[in-house]
Amino acid sequence: MIDRYHLRYFLAVVDAGNFSRAAAACNVSQPTLSVGIARLEASLGRTLFNRTNRRVALTDAGAGLLAHARTIEAGFAAAERAVTGGAATPVLRLGVLTTIPRRWIERWLATRGGEPVEIVEGTERDLRARLARGRVDTALTILRDGDARAAGQHLLTEGYSLAVGATHPLAGRTVLRAEEVAHEAMIVRRHCEMLSETSRFFTARGVRPFFPARTTSDDRALAHVRARLGITVMPDGFREPGVVRVPLAEFDATRDIGLVVAGQAAPDAALLAALGEALTG
Repeated sequence: MIDRYHLRYFLAVVDAGNFSRAAAACNVSQPTLSVGIARLEASLGRTLFNRTNRRVALTDAGAGLLAHARTIEAGFAAAERAVTGGAATPVLRLGVLTTIPRRWIERWLATRGGEPVEIVEGTERDLRARLARGRVDTALTILRDGDARAAGQHLLTEGYSLAVGATHPLAGRTVLRAEEVAHEAMIVRRHCEMLSETSRFFTARGVRPFFPARTTSDDRALAHVRARLGITVMPDGFREPGVVRVPLAEFDATRDIGLVVAGQAAPDAALLAALGEALTG
């Protein structure tokens, strides 16, 4: 027999990613939660999690249980609200790619009117893993060839260009060739999905610049550019005061930004419209 607390423990482990954080979220000790999960696995006759020292991952049986567990827990919560007269607004769990410009999210959040939302940042790989495990509802990320291109799912296609400080001597140029920036210091955006391609592009043209800073923060990269510590290649969506965007000749890379959802579900139309407006500004 499956008790509700078994499913709550199970969902907590899925959402938290490990047993210790799940136990804290459930207000129980880790041994108590572990025993509950063990009892759930025993009652089903299936192992639900693959456990290692570094992470916890769902087995096929666990993945099969996940959607049912969420539905059952939602049913319990709805029954409680019906009896108590409460009305809880569902929380949208939105995964956001780390290389999405901050101002896009700021503009979108300003349209929500206080509706609850949970923002979960991550790399492209991390967000897709979270989607598969049911830990986010939808992800604002790069669309790949394997994604279903449902109508409205694609939000924006943008290119990449050089970010140059507004007071930099090159800021007034309409286009720059790689050879013209060979002696410029460059900021390395270590989290950039185009980092390898960018490196190959410059190396093929004999450009091996000095790197005064390496960062995983786009805000910090922009601050470095504004201060003229160096220049860098960024998606065109990063438009900030004190930074000028200059096209890089022969660098034609683009990225498709859109919403990705788990399974065959369709993205919420209202969410698509609001994000599309925020992205195009």
